[in-house]
Amino acid sequence: MKKFFAYNWQVRDEWFKWCQQLTSSQLLKEMGGGAGSILYTLFHIVEVENSWIRGIQGKEDMVYSFDDYATLDKVVSLSNRLKQDHKHFIDCELLQLNEKMIQVPWETNAYTCDDIIHHIIVHEIHHIGQLSIWARRLDLSPIPAHFVGRELSH
Repeated sequence: MKKFFAYNWQVRDEWFKWCQQLTSSQLLKEMGGGAGSILYTLFHIVEVENSWIRGIQGKEDMVYSFDDYATLDKVVSLSNRLKQDHKHFIDCELLQLNEKMIQVPWETNAYTCDDIIHHIIVHEIHHIGQLSIWARRLDLSPIPAHFVGRELSH
C-alpha cells in the first residue's frame, strides 16, 4: 500500500504544479459533476484522506473548511503538512492494523483498516480521473496516470 500512497502523492503534486498555469477563476470554476471545481476537488482529496487516516488512528476528525483554503498555495500547503503527518503512520504502523475493525463517526458501519486504505487510494484515483477530463475540456493535457515507470519513494 505504501507505493500506492507514494503514487497518489506524486500525482497530486504533479496536478498542483499543473494548476499553476490556471487563473484563480479557472481553478474555482464549477466544472459540472464530481466535487465541483478543480481546486475544490484537490482540497476534497486531501481532506478525505486526512479524515480516514485520523479515523484509523482513533483520532478525532479535523474538518477543514474550503473557505479557509481557497487558493492553490493554501491547498498545497495543507496537503504537504498532512502528508508529513501521515507518512510515518503509513510507513511504520499501518500494516499492524490490517484486519482491525474501524468505526468512524460519519459512517454507520465498521470497516477493516485494509478496506479503508483501499478506499482512500481509490477515492483519489477516481477524482484524478475527473481532473483529467476537466483538463481536456480546457484544451490542456492532463497529468499522465501511469503507475509504471514512476520513481516512487515511500
